[in-house]
Amino acid sequence: MFSPQGPTLRELTVQALSSVERGYDLLAPKFDHTPFRTPDRILDATADALRGLGRPGGDPADAPFGSGLDVCCGTGAGIGVLRSLCRERAVGIDISAGMLAEAQETAYGRTGGPAVTHGRTDGPAVTHGRTDGPAVADGRTGNPAVAYVRADARALPFAGHFDLAVTFGALGHFLPAERAALFAGVHRALRPGGIFAFPVAAPPPPRSALYWTLLGFDAVMRVRNLVWRPPFVMYYRTLSLGTVRADLRAAGFAMELVPVRGAARRPDGSPGWGLVVARKPGTPHRDDQETYRTRKTGHGGRTPVQYDIDVP
Repeated sequence: MFSPQGPTLRELTVQALSSVERGYDLLAPKFDHTPFRTPDRILDATADALRGLGRPGGDPADAPFGSGLDVCCGTGAGIGVLRSLCRERAVGIDISAGMLAEAQETAYGRTGGPAVTHGRTDGPAVTHGRTDGPAVADGRTGNPAVAYVRADARALPFAGHFDLAVTFGALGHFLPAERAALFAGVHRALRPGGIFAFPVAAPPPPRSALYWTLLGFDAVMRVRNLVWRPPFVMYYRTLSLGTVRADLRAAGFAMELVPVRGAARRPDGSPGWGLVVARKPGTPHRDDQETYRTRKTGHGGRTPVQYDIDVP
């Protein structure tokens, strides 16, 4: 299940007895060596499916979206999807400082790149700062500037800044009652015509071993959260397509399930997973330059300093 570089059973136990934030801080250095990381085949298939949705009829060589947001980006695996699809900037957001540090190191090396910014949710116009990362390319290959923001996905600090939002393997960390705030925040973060996309697995048949494994995992987590604090929210069987569709519609999205080329097949021949594509109504457009307020910290734990930054 795990490579030799992955976490030990003791490390996983300590993580499971922590909060979600602290647990992922502990797991971060070894996260990419676990099966919890979204496989590259799913990331690549998602990018292929989204490529024709940004600018239908456009040059296939062009990056079809302007700016992209990876919600609960973890160690940054999904940022690669955004870098292949976006021309201007790709932003990853996560609650775990440890996961963001790993993502930052993957993108820039141990000491390079802009500092992670801390989004504020208690004031107006709060968002990420301009990065000194890779220069924006000519739009034909997708080479956006990359930035990482530490913030709670249930209170995203963005408004009308992105053309595309994605998330991979993170929705099980939100209780059903919390999805309304999450989806509303993504809807607010997108520009008119923007897309929110994420893969969703087909439910395993009741007679399969996977069905009972997931059922047992969720039962154990419910008992754990009843008897231990802080809670660690991670459930596999709270995300049915019907409830997701209803929650997305309530947030203002129009949703469709897009088939993915090369998706694994179930024993009955049906696809094992598909791509949820939720579009915010309206016509895509480019915003004028705006000024946003952020709170920036380095990895050394220095006192945060507020400053204003222009974001193109």
